[in-house]
Amino acid sequence: MKKIVLMGIAGLYFMFLAASPVFAADASLKIGLVDLFRAVNESDQGKRAKSELEAIIKGKQESLEEKGKAIEKLKGELDKQAGVLSAEAKKGKEEEMERLAREYQRTVADSQNDIRKKEGELTGRIVKDLRDIVLSIAQEDKYTLILEKAEGLVLFADKSLDITDSVIKRFDEAKSKSGKK
Repeated sequence: MKKIVLMGIAGLYFMFLAASPVFAADASLKIGLVDLFRAVNESDQGKRAKSELEAIIKGKQESLEEKGKAIEKLKGELDKQAGVLSAEAKKGKEEEMERLAREYQRTVADSQNDIRKKEGELTGRIVKDLRDIVLSIAQEDKYTLILEKAEGLVLFADKSLDITDSVIKRFDEAKSKSGKK
């Protein structure tokens, strides 16, 4: 019985001894959070990228609206002339309308792909540069851990851990000094 009690005490001692580095590390633990989505959208370079993307979208929308109007015009003509057109002429107009509709759908899909690709290019560069800024802040301020504050990943965190504003400020300063757009 004495042996079991001594083994239990020794086991507890070794458990506390093994856990002591964890407790010691906890005292120097420094955690930060960064909302990269917000940093991309609120940084100067992110705002310029958003404006550039909106201009591309507007141009594509205008082109799509023109094609849509051409289809509607042809459909209107076909409806008006349906009674007076020969079967062959009616069939030709219907085929032309179908061709224009397929072309329109292809153009919509191509436009969406182009926009996604351009958005990826624009934001990809910004996110890479933001990550570099986060890394430099982590090293300079001796952070143990910096997490991305993405929706659904961090359920709760004290606002004092959020370093997004300082990341945006440092990013904007770095970009204005280097003259990059």
